[in-house]
Amino acid sequence: MAANIASLLNRIASLGLGVAIAGGVVNTALYNVDGGHRAVIFDRFQGVKDDISDEGTHFLIPWVQRPIIFDIRSRPRNVPVTTGSKDLQNVNITLRILFRPEAKRLPGIYTNLGEDYDERVLPSITTEVLKAIVAQFDASELITQREVVSYKVREALVDRGKSFGLILDDISITHLTFGREFTEAVEAKQVAQQEAERARFLVEKAEQQKLAAIVAAEGDAKGAELIAKSFEEAGEGLIELRKIEAAEEIADRVSQAPNIAYLPGGNMLLNLQAP
Repeated sequence: MAANIASLLNRIASLGLGVAIAGGVVNTALYNVDGGHRAVIFDRFQGVKDDISDEGTHFLIPWVQRPIIFDIRSRPRNVPVTTGSKDLQNVNITLRILFRPEAKRLPGIYTNLGEDYDERVLPSITTEVLKAIVAQFDASELITQREVVSYKVREALVDRGKSFGLILDDISITHLTFGREFTEAVEAKQVAQQEAERARFLVEKAEQQKLAAIVAAEGDAKGAELIAKSFEEAGEGLIELRKIEAAEEIADRVSQAPNIAYLPGGNMLLNLQAP
């Protein structure tokens, strides 16, 4: 009886071990591909297979095949480049690139470039394209014609990216500066323009003041001429009128003084200033 029980236990243990081994084999034969990803299979005997695994759970041959998972969603990357303009000015440009791999070309991308394909491709083609495009423009044109430069860079980069199996969804210039010499020259030019504008303003102001003085002098001369003519025409009557007006003004001012008072019954004024 004891021998039978021991034999049964051995069978159960062997069966459990077999189930565990089978479970381990099944588990290693499954792999998952998440959303926005694709998988390429590397076979130890056949190399990288042409088939591409979509999202979901898939089977492979354990210890013989291995999945390489790629993210096929758009990702950003900043690529700084220093190059020269048409007029030999140093230009520092940074491009922001949204890129993703072309899913059907993933086997070739992995075979030729590896999983870090973006590190190998984007800096080199960006430098190549920017050096070719920027050399067509002067430093000032890079600022005034920035949209044209961006368009040319975008077209050339998209075309170059296709040859490596990359899709570039968006390309934009986020940083554009020049060398220290050019920056200092631009600042000096701006200062000179401001000084020239100030000098022109001062000249125009002096001209206006001169014209104003001439007009005022002509007005005074005309006024004096009219007064002289009036004296000639009116004679003694105008002089007497001016005397009366002057006397009235003097009398009005004296009457408003605090220390002056009128004498009763007369037109004479008495100074009542206190001692």
